[in-house]
Amino acid sequence: MHSLLDAVTNLGRGLELPQVLRGIVEAAVTLTDAEYGALGVIGDGQRLSQFLPVGIADELAARIGRAPCGHGLLGELIRNPVPLCLTDLTRHPNSYGFPEHHPPMRTFLGVPVRVRDEVFGNLYLTEKRGGAGFDADDKAVLTTLANAAGVAIDNAHMYQDSRRRERWLEALSEITRSLFAGTEAREVLRLIARRASEVADAELAAVLLPAGGGARLAVEVAYGHDAEHVEGAVLPTQGSLAGLAARTAEPATTADIAGDPRAYPLGGKGDADAYGPTVAVPLPLDTSARGALRLSRHTGRPAFDDTEVALVSRFADQAAIAFELARRRVESEELALLHERDRIARDLHDLAIQRLFATGMTLQSATRMIEHPDAAERVLRAVQDLDTTVQIIRSTIFELRSAGDDRGGAGLRRRLPETARLAARSLGFGPVLRIDGPVDSAVPADVAEHVLAVTAEALSNTARHARARRAEVVLTVPTAGDVLTLTVTDDGAGMGDARPTGGLADLRSRAEQYDGTLTVESPAAGGTRLVWRVPLPAD
Repeated sequence: MHSLLDAVTNLGRGLELPQVLRGIVEAAVTLTDAEYGALGVIGDGQRLSQFLPVGIADELAARIGRAPCGHGLLGELIRNPVPLCLTDLTRHPNSYGFPEHHPPMRTFLGVPVRVRDEVFGNLYLTEKRGGAGFDADDKAVLTTLANAAGVAIDNAHMYQDSRRRERWLEALSEITRSLFAGTEAREVLRLIARRASEVADAELAAVLLPAGGGARLAVEVAYGHDAEHVEGAVLPTQGSLAGLAARTAEPATTADIAGDPRAYPLGGKGDADAYGPTVAVPLPLDTSARGALRLSRHTGRPAFDDTEVALVSRFADQAAIAFELARRRVESEELALLHERDRIARDLHDLAIQRLFATGMTLQSATRMIEHPDAAERVLRAVQDLDTTVQIIRSTIFELRSAGDDRGGAGLRRRLPETARLAARSLGFGPVLRIDGPVDSAVPADVAEHVLAVTAEALSNTARHARARRAEVVLTVPTAGDVLTLTVTDDGAGMGDARPTGGLADLRSRAEQYDGTLTVESPAAGGTRLVWRVPLPAD
């Protein structure tokens, strides 16, 4: 009795469920003087989802092979959860026999373990030491221990659930912070997969998003074992566990994906070989489309229980809400930016252009009163410069009002400066860049790619051959948008008598594809001027 009290007290101290379960079996073996003991945890389908043996060495357990799943005599206690004591278990009508390498066993004592009036599993003891059979005292002690074990398991479950919820909240908080810090969407999805895998104790996590008009799901990101071979895999929404979760907006689980007809391989080494327990929960993206979060554990590991499935589902819902809030925040910021661009464009049109135009008119009328010819010519040049400035501002206004839609990718006005910055590494200095006119709206995407390639090649030639100290790139599209002119000028050694070959021949070929021209000149001041000109299609 003293040993029983000590065992019950020790069980009450345990908080981690694996330790509590093993402690129960070890206490049962010690109290009844049994050679072997085990705790079988009942899972779905009245089968054992876990089997924790004590008394059999790890090496021998490996030789025996797969753990029992609840057939034969072990299943008798599952079907009839009452204490069972046998002097020779081999004579029981439901005895299933032993696998190869299994030690001989005859005497048997089994009792159910209940948690809150529900059978959690069964305690099994065999081979009482000394050759005697288990008696009424052993049965009473083991029944009392099983009752105490039920309380300890319940406490461990509650502690485990609270710790799990805490970890889920921490993971969700990290995801929310990343989203509102402006982290790229794909990286946030990768964070969702990683944190879900860690907290759910899964070996593989995948985030699947709608593809093909909603008829398929594509693995956007994956984390864990064999993840690099899983990313990019495409699953049908009909006939896959993830597709079922996305279609029904309900979790879909399986204890063994290899034998589940709803399973669909993600790729890599294959679910059938590597994975068993799997859960897929819906990932709501908006009112019309859902993705899925899919978690898998290796074959032989415990299935996802109801509490874990509920936590994963809530986690996916909250992650999706955070994702949607972040998307709305980005849209709000973009809208504010568009309003600001529109305000700047309006101010430029209403204030800057009108004043410049009025100044030009004043200067132009004043030239009739200027007697000195040189002074009059200078004023006329200033008027022309003002007209050019007005044209530049007008094209800027047009770009400000049309630059809000980047769905087709960044335009030339953003990409050309990056090309110039990259060329600066080879040149040793930054080239001067000027962009005039509605280049983003008037230049087709295919022509824009040629402009970037021509600019890069021209600046590369300058870096290799010109020994220049200055270079200038001017891209011009008139307001009418009928022709594009790219001019690249440097103050280097010039072309001399050399004929355009190699890279320059490629630039000419690019221009001729669009009925354009390439001109290479040597200005009087020295250096080289390359002019690449192509007509633009009419609207």
